[in-house]
Amino acid sequence: MSTQRHFRVWRGDDEGGELTDFTVEVNEGEVVLDVIHRLQATQAPDLAVRWNCKAGKCGSCSAEINGRPRLLCMTRMNLFGDDETITVTPVRTFPVIRDLVTDVSYNYDKARAMPAFAPPSDLEPGEYRMQQVDVERSQEFRKCIECFLCQNTCHVVRDHEENKPDFSGPRMFIRAAELDMHPLDERDDRKELAQAEQGLGYCNITKCCTEVCPEHIKITDNAIIPMKERVVDRKYDPVTWLGRKIFRRDQVKH
Repeated sequence: MSTQRHFRVWRGDDEGGELTDFTVEVNEGEVVLDVIHRLQATQAPDLAVRWNCKAGKCGSCSAEINGRPRLLCMTRMNLFGDDETITVTPVRTFPVIRDLVTDVSYNYDKARAMPAFAPPSDLEPGEYRMQQVDVERSQEFRKCIECFLCQNTCHVVRDHEENKPDFSGPRMFIRAAELDMHPLDERDDRKELAQAEQGLGYCNITKCCTEVCPEHIKITDNAIIPMKERVVDRKYDPVTWLGRKIFRRDQVKH
């Protein structure tokens, strides 16, 4: 069974653009990405959209659907009323390249600045051993598909472009938390680095990043809040603070 549905899709580039109206055929069981592909095939062959797996695992097809950050391939058409107009726009936080495609290199720049996993110097690859409880502790964070919807919805950079140089965002905070929890990571300054260089203090835990995560990672509760708490413990607990001063462990490594 097919119906005709009203879509408004943003068309343009880095110099500007506008919402364009389309009437598109929609079939039962389809997702928004199916309709965008049909739109390309029938009415707008030059429409730019980024996608890859169409299974909610590559994170490529991030967009905003009726103002909410979503994956095009995981947003079913039956979520919307039969007479509802579906508006599809590029994610707002990153610069538009063309149509629904944005420049997300900000995220890769922040990832490159993240200190890598630092294994014990006295172990060779293949000799690493972890308890299952330690694996499970950070397994949740490894589910991230890097769709960057959490980065896009975070108001720290969504509403304040000037914060981008100093703020790495929730995607990077869960990476920092994962490494901080890793029993074989030799660095002991992940928390301080997140606070001093990645902008952890900018986050006021509104949980908007958690709400849009397609993998249902509890970004705020399980990564950001624990990292903030451990930073406070180290920085303001008098016993911990004195011990770090005595043993000169209060400097962020580079």
